[in-house]
Amino acid sequence: MLEVKAVTRMFGRKAAVDDVSFAVDGPAFVGIIGRSGAGKSTFLRMMNRLLDATSGEIRVDGRDVLGLTGAAARAWQSHCAMIFQQFNLVPRMDVASNVLHGILNRRSTLQTMFNLWPRADILKALDILDRLGIAEQASKRAEALSGGQQQRVAIARALMQDPRIILADEPIASLDPMNAQVVMDTLKRINVEDGRMVIANLHTLDTARRYCDRVIGMRDGRIVFDGTPDQLSTGVAREIYGADDSFNEAATSTSITGDAKADRTYADLMLS
Repeated sequence: MLEVKAVTRMFGRKAAVDDVSFAVDGPAFVGIIGRSGAGKSTFLRMMNRLLDATSGEIRVDGRDVLGLTGAAARAWQSHCAMIFQQFNLVPRMDVASNVLHGILNRRSTLQTMFNLWPRADILKALDILDRLGIAEQASKRAEALSGGQQQRVAIARALMQDPRIILADEPIASLDPMNAQVVMDTLKRINVEDGRMVIANLHTLDTARRYCDRVIGMRDGRIVFDGTPDQLSTGVAREIYGADDSFNEAATSTSITGDAKADRTYADLMLS
């Protein structure tokens, strides 16, 4: 059970996240959509304790994770894994080692310095890579992989933590449509097969409708929509993105046959 209660984050006099409240009961796939600057990334970073909240509570099974400090906060980060748009891998390190780095906070300094890993951990990392279809890449440097493969390595690193919740911050924003589909299929399979809650910041409506059980729309730090994918109409999308009648939903498509010109138009809207 996840309960978000009146969470606010101020940067100076500006509220990046403004009195956000919602609850999720069970291992749902939740998509958060909105234009750049809506507060999506700031919220996920607070939930993962990469940022402190100015006020409010985020309760998981009754415990306020925003109040955790020190070792307790680090332990929470192990249970709430974060996946980033830019992968955050060590480029010159091999893939298997990057995955094993998901449990660095459980290792001693000496073990980390000499890259010493128990056989059980190595086998677990290889099993996860095999599950994600990239076991054959285990010995390659991360920088030698395609963007889609690198994002799957980042997902494997998150799974190495055995998290209860996976937070994905624009996980497909830098990928081509084919790799974006592979990555989203992977996250959905983890959600369904493992029973893990996934909360993903997304920038395309068709992705939110296809993969999410629930969609939350943010605008200027506030929630302006909270409903099912079926309720995410073009009119609702205009409200979320602050767009007028010229808003073209086709411009948000990540389909392999998407219109490149439309994609540029949407990118302009998102960054404005």
